[in-house]
Amino acid sequence: MNASQTILIINQILYTSLAGKFSRGDVSSQKLQDEPFLGIYGLMMMKNKYSFFAIIFAILGLTLVSKNIKAQNLDINLLRDFNLNRNKTFDPALTVVTNSVAPLSFGTPLFIYGIGMLIKDSLTLHSACSIGLGIVSTSIINSTLKYTINRERPFKTYPDLDFQVNEMTPSFPSGHTSHAFALATSVSMAYPEWYVIAPSFLWASGVGYSRMHLGVHYPSDVLVGALVGSGSAYIGRKVNQWLARNYKNRRRF
Repeated sequence: MNASQTILIINQILYTSLAGKFSRGDVSSQKLQDEPFLGIYGLMMMKNKYSFFAIIFAILGLTLVSKNIKAQNLDINLLRDFNLNRNKTFDPALTVVTNSVAPLSFGTPLFIYGIGMLIKDSLTLHSACSIGLGIVSTSIINSTLKYTINRERPFKTYPDLDFQVNEMTPSFPSGHTSHAFALATSVSMAYPEWYVIAPSFLWASGVGYSRMHLGVHYPSDVLVGALVGSGSAYIGRKVNQWLARNYKNRRRF
């Protein structure tokens, strides 16, 4: 399967599953072939309950494309630019950034929960639970994809890379990037202020770049990792809202 065939299949899935146009007879398969990004455009315009499935289809689509030979060549060429042409004076700082993911992603919801308990504020506790569920969701989805795809680390396939951190798990997608974007998205949804959103995503983007700079992830690993993390944060928020509604309804009766 080549890249164009993959994109067409993704397009058909997106349009038929999300927009539901085939069921109403509004669009034909020929129109999808003539306008290959029609389904992707429909995905971008959607703001309803099916947006979660859109995220999943997008991740699966990028997974298929990443297996294509041409995509792989682009992947390694970009990684070589990031890794072999890097400014090595930034290595220590970016190693700190990459190592900050675990303590921040798991420590932040616990810290916010502790604050909520101290001040006895239910909204703060709710925010902490949403952030925590986002992190747990991304851990599950990321691990499932990693061991299902089982993509070898780039420095094992291409020994010319100058990797600075030794990683043992499969490469695709980037777990560090997933957790960073899950945290950034969750915190930004809980506290939608520019002074929260800007530094959160700046840090998450720095984590994603650090994984390529240090030679341990392909760009596609980082890109899909960011999608997984942001999608998981959305899942965590929706699940927490659903649980909160059910709890209120039970107490009412």
